[in-house]
Amino acid sequence: MPTVLVVDGYRFYFWSNEGTEPAHIHVTKGDALAKWWLRPVRLAKFRNCTPAQLRTMKKLVREHRDLLLEAWDDRH
Repeated sequence: MPTVLVVDGYRFYFWSNEGTEPAHIHVTKGDALAKWWLRPVRLAKFRNCTPAQLRTMKKLVREHRDLLLEAWDDRH
């Protein structure tokens, strides 16, 4: 599970064997976990996230989308 980025305690990663799904990123911080589609950026699913955490995650995914997509494309 390659970690692509860590920002303010949010860890952005994907699993190596997820190449059959559209480009996405998993984001965790503590017990909070969310999966975000990257084309376009939208929430796929989440667990134990507050609304504030989801807003922060979405902001960070949008800000770093190019880097996240590059890492996805390089790996898959």
